[in-house]
Amino acid sequence: MIGVAVLGSTGSIGLSTLDVLGRHPERFQVVALTANRNAELLAEQCRCYRPAVAAMADPAAARRLQSLLAGMSGAPEVLAGIEGLEQVAALPQAPYVMAAIVGAAGLRPSLAAARAGKRVLLANKEALVMAGALFMDAVAESGAELLPIDSEHNAIFQCLPTGFRAGLAQVGVAQILLTASGGPFRDWSVEQIAAVTPEQACAHPVWSMGRKISVDSATLMNKGLEVIEACWLFGTGPERVTVVVHPQSTVHSLVQYKDGSVLAEMGNPDMRTPIAHALAWPERFDSGVAPLDLVALGRLDFQAPDPGRFPCLRLAFEAARAGDSAPLVLNASNEVAVAAFLEGRVGFPGIARVVEETLASSPAQAVVGQDLAFLIDLDRRARATAEQLIATGSV
Repeated sequence: MIGVAVLGSTGSIGLSTLDVLGRHPERFQVVALTANRNAELLAEQCRCYRPAVAAMADPAAARRLQSLLAGMSGAPEVLAGIEGLEQVAALPQAPYVMAAIVGAAGLRPSLAAARAGKRVLLANKEALVMAGALFMDAVAESGAELLPIDSEHNAIFQCLPTGFRAGLAQVGVAQILLTASGGPFRDWSVEQIAAVTPEQACAHPVWSMGRKISVDSATLMNKGLEVIEACWLFGTGPERVTVVVHPQSTVHSLVQYKDGSVLAEMGNPDMRTPIAHALAWPERFDSGVAPLDLVALGRLDFQAPDPGRFPCLRLAFEAARAGDSAPLVLNASNEVAVAAFLEGRVGFPGIARVVEETLASSPAQAVVGQDLAFLIDLDRRARATAEQLIATGSV
């Protein structure tokens, strides 16, 4: 039995992970579950999966969870706060950790899992966008296994040969082709995009996701963050990564080789596939996902993204090329801008403006060799700059 800790078990990735784990009770044991504030759902999960430990980022929610579990036979130990999440990530009885906490909040727990030498199933791209060098150093030093869960990066991982960490050029890779659905506004005009509402931005045409990542998909910032993540995961630069819009979301990504070969990983758009791949790797087992019916699918379409209508993708590539603190500032300002958009404080085009102005107002700083406290302070300052831009109405 392999013990698994699921960080972010009440989110969409967490729910899919528990579904896959539930299909293989002879192989996996849920050791720990964590959530942010949804004590009611986490309590239900605790009764179903009976973990030894449960943690909530919000201390008040942790007290609520403790109350909900009162009287439960074999109730889990309840931990609270970011320290509780880090403790869960490093539990010795959970060699596998699903890191599925959304946003910058997932950095410290994901890093704790890497430092503890776990098999880290990484669904938190922000950990690499914010602290790529620190995170990858932790993986190397601890001997952790890092397996990507984002469908695109998992697809690339499956299409690359063993030994790719020695360098993509060394194994004959010419280009990584990162696919994007294009979001709900793929074919909208600039004028239509200017009037987008939060409800429209959260209505993704293919994937069922949380509100923040749905907005990121609509602006194509999610794809930009994935470009930066791919550079860290696969040891390359942004010049070797190309984004291709693929509305069907069936080809999850591709790898182009120097000899002209292009390998693609395909499947129905269901996150249980990459989750099952990472849990079973290097083996394979059932994920619960229906087989892909190519005849029913009928066609595959590809097109180039339009940076004029989706400036967030351009900003992400610029941050990737700039390196240093730029990706961290990009992520921090985007999180602030998306929250402001969902609250009605900025319009949809304002998200990109907040990010661009924050990047312009934040002097580049070297981050390689810096510790976590330094990066967290940079993140705090970038957020403050973005909030000030929004408050003054300058964007």
